[in-house]
Amino acid sequence: MVVLNRNRFVDEAVMEYASAHSSGPDDVQAALREVTRERTGQAASMQIGDDQAVLMEIIARAMGARRAVEVGTFTGYSALALARGMGPQGRLLCCDVNEDWTAIAREHWVQAGVSDRIDLRLGPAIDTLRALPADELFDLAFLDADKTGYAAYYAEIVPRLRTGGLLLADNTLQHGRVLDAEADDESTVAIRAFNDQTASDPRIRSVLLPIGDGVTFLQKV
Repeated sequence: MVVLNRNRFVDEAVMEYASAHSSGPDDVQAALREVTRERTGQAASMQIGDDQAVLMEIIARAMGARRAVEVGTFTGYSALALARGMGPQGRLLCCDVNEDWTAIAREHWVQAGVSDRIDLRLGPAIDTLRALPADELFDLAFLDADKTGYAAYYAEIVPRLRTGGLLLADNTLQHGRVLDAEADDESTVAIRAFNDQTASDPRIRSVLLPIGDGVTFLQKV
């Protein structure tokens, strides 16, 4: 089975070797990837890679995560990974605005047997997050939505992370544009500021890894 990864910053031969020695997608995941390509066109590039999905599943399982939140669900591949990793007792809150794309997600969550673990709420994610009880705590969070909103989502999620909880933020390298002082598009400017903010936040320990388009791992201390 061909494994899809989105690594932009790793030598191709190393990437192929790593993929060949990593767990790949199962039938439901492979089908979801194909349906996403067929139904969403160029937007399919927003889907996380197979390697990232496996990593997220492993992290959720290793943490014993039982409560998680995702901002930006798209067609549900990352949510499927998290829900599997958390197991039957886990509960994942998904925030998105696109009914058509998340319909694909719902269909494949059912096929994977994890739909009862996922609460999908359609509407602006910032409104969903702000409406949560102040004392509601999450073990794990995944941020993969509009980049200009990252700072606001971060501000709502971090206080709701338990001590030792993780927040994973996707696309934090922006195809490498964060390194280009002349790159001034809204997403790059927002992510550059987000990266500076999280690197200096005393509440957090962070590491930015060149997986896919950059994934920052942030742990609340």
